[in-house]
Amino acid sequence: MAVLIVGAIGVVYGDIGTSPLYAIKEVFSGTHPLPVDPAHILGVLSLVFWSIMAVISGKYAFLLLKADNKGQGGSLALLALASQGTVKTWLAPVVVLLGISAGALFYGDSMITPAISVLSAVEGLEVALPGLESYIIPITLVVIFILFFFQSRGSAVVGRLFGPVMILWFVTLAIVGVLNIAEAPRILNAINPMYAVKFFMNYKLNAFLALGSVVLVLTGGEAMYADMGHFGKRAIRRSWYFLVLPALLLNYLGQGALLLTTPEAASNPFFLMVPAWAVLPMVGLATLATVIASQAVITGAFSITRQAMQLGFLPRIATIHTSESESGQIYIPFVNWTLLISVVMLVLGFKSSTNLAAAYGIAVTGTMMIASIQLTIVMALLWRWNKVLSIGLGIALSIVDLAFFAANLTKLTHGGWFPLAVGLAIVVFLLTWKKGRELLFNRRMEEAMPVDAFLESLSANVTRVPGTAVFLSGAVEGVPHALLHNLKHNRVVHERVVFLTVLTEEVPHVADDQRLEVQHLGRRFYRFVLRYGYMDETDVPLALKAATCVNFEFNDMETSFFLGRETVMPSRRPGMALWREHLFAWMMRSATSAMDFFKLPPNRVVEMGTQIEI
Repeated sequence: MAVLIVGAIGVVYGDIGTSPLYAIKEVFSGTHPLPVDPAHILGVLSLVFWSIMAVISGKYAFLLLKADNKGQGGSLALLALASQGTVKTWLAPVVVLLGISAGALFYGDSMITPAISVLSAVEGLEVALPGLESYIIPITLVVIFILFFFQSRGSAVVGRLFGPVMILWFVTLAIVGVLNIAEAPRILNAINPMYAVKFFMNYKLNAFLALGSVVLVLTGGEAMYADMGHFGKRAIRRSWYFLVLPALLLNYLGQGALLLTTPEAASNPFFLMVPAWAVLPMVGLATLATVIASQAVITGAFSITRQAMQLGFLPRIATIHTSESESGQIYIPFVNWTLLISVVMLVLGFKSSTNLAAAYGIAVTGTMMIASIQLTIVMALLWRWNKVLSIGLGIALSIVDLAFFAANLTKLTHGGWFPLAVGLAIVVFLLTWKKGRELLFNRRMEEAMPVDAFLESLSANVTRVPGTAVFLSGAVEGVPHALLHNLKHNRVVHERVVFLTVLTEEVPHVADDQRLEVQHLGRRFYRFVLRYGYMDETDVPLALKAATCVNFEFNDMETSFFLGRETVMPSRRPGMALWREHLFAWMMRSATSAMDFFKLPPNRVVEMGTQIEI
């Protein structure tokens, strides 16, 4: 448990742990700056305190960690759970749309987090060494380039350093916070929720606008749920309640205490609360902490991309495993370089953490709101809790999320449009691929030949050549087109023929004894169905070797894999808009070949081309 707790502190809390760098600063000197007076300071700190307690400690640490899908968490795990409770109801497509929208917003988050985190840490140089302002952006870009260029090495070695560094970070946050609280103990009054209530009653507009920046203290909370499968709910809860939560609250209250005594410190309260001699070391520690936070969110982008591929929302993308022992440690070059380009453009375009903060909140609050809706569905329909209690709790959580989201909409023209635009574009890609695959499947089934009819028509004069032929097929019915093409052009059939279909279930992992299903079709034709979870590694040759348990021996050097390489032809047939069909055709051309994705031996693969209109 101790090892899991240290690991959780290093990986799970990097994002929310670096929020003190910019959250309070944005409230009092951001897009909608508030007056730095005791009434506003105490009101804001009361909002901060109770937002963390309600949203992170209550919703994420207590409720959402109960919603595990066989030990796994995250937006797609929650989507799978909510889908189970809404099968064959009008809510089913709504749940799917919400789930992929949450995943799409995460990509916007994974672009903004490295940019705002590293930039806010390096901005500490303005306090430590005045006059170096012109070097902030170049230094930030260098750190970001190093971070992304080292992704291909894998996070195993760096991962061992995460825990100790983040423990040092949180202990430092707590110590600095306590030192400042000692200078103005009355900041502890902010723990009284009446200060937040009075803040809203007396300063309605200011309080509403403040929510747009206060939400920054919650950024990264979703990682507690997303990383549940890596560390378990007990380790995540204990590390939160016993270290991370106290450290964050003490630091936020310390920043509030500093502002009570020194209002001009609002320009950068985090670094100005540190003794002058310690500012430069703090910049170094903060930069390291933000790199760790960025590493975690980049790894999350790799993970959610693989899950989306497995569930059929994205085409196959080249994936590299960076560890021989840990299947979860992956590197996806396309995602890595796309994120790098996006992060660099964000840093150059927004130029400061204050400008980026305006874009940050919408992605976070949108994801939080979707999670509350999905959680309500799970409580009411899957767990079968009292419906009045479930819906009442869901409405309460949604009202809080909606308030934060509405406050962030005021920043739409200040950069808030960015994560919405990214999210919308990704939703279009995900839905287009899913719908296009359905249309393609339907067209295949229209032209498919039933197995019984094929076997009856197979002449005894057809030459049966030695060896095993494996024909990959997306359907569990009919004869694969690749076999018909092979028979038409080569006029031979292998001694043993396997129709292989790979299916991904809406569970994280499928047990080895449930992986393979074998059906003998007659005349030495077989149908194999391989089942994987959305977090399993897809290795077809390895799985086929397990077929010995059903007395089916595979010899690598006598087995050929036949793939159908389809060229999609957009048409005006009913199904999708023509521009989406062209988009789907482009995605098909850009997809990694099935040979690479399924880890088939290149020297044993034969591709058969065909054109299909959709």
